[in-house]
Amino acid sequence: MLPDESTLQFLFAQLNNLYFNGEIPACRIRYNARFSNSVGRTVYGRKPVLIELSPKHFAAHPEALRETLLHEMIHAWLYARGEDAGHTPAFKKKMRECGLTSIYHDLGNAAPANESSRRFILRCERCAAELLRKRVPRRPVSCGRCSPKRYDPRFPLTVYEVVEIRVLEPELAVAQRHRGGRDNHRRR
Repeated sequence: MLPDESTLQFLFAQLNNLYFNGEIPACRIRYNARFSNSVGRTVYGRKPVLIELSPKHFAAHPEALRETLLHEMIHAWLYARGEDAGHTPAFKKKMRECGLTSIYHDLGNAAPANESSRRFILRCERCAAELLRKRVPRRPVSCGRCSPKRYDPRFPLTVYEVVEIRVLEPELAVAQRHRGGRDNHRRR
């Protein structure tokens, strides 16, 4: 079982004192169940800085949680010092000081915890832009690409309901993509 977010905050404080002399300003630590390819990230544009971790990855690999939090803390530490917070030489030096050996993880991808509840596609027939939505819009909407106005009846978005989700075999998916591209070209 994964630690709750208050326990993550406590672990953050421990690691901050142990490896950073308490120099990292308070960060908010939370789980983000939407992650599929990423195990963690640091979001800087907020006060306090936000560190998000993937519960799906750590449910299968709980031993990797501490190292991932420490990795994200290095980003936050560099940011707090006004330095480039990417995977720079300074990042790698601090990573080695903390006992981490690689900026990469080997946890693979995680399937979505819940299937998407987005069930409607809004499509502009003029520019072919598409948006996914959970609900049908309450009033008519127009394409934001085709018109800078709030609502322009000349550029309505057509609402399509998604009624089936099915897995396509790879060969069929490629054929559908090629055929769809030719069909779209012919319609114009």
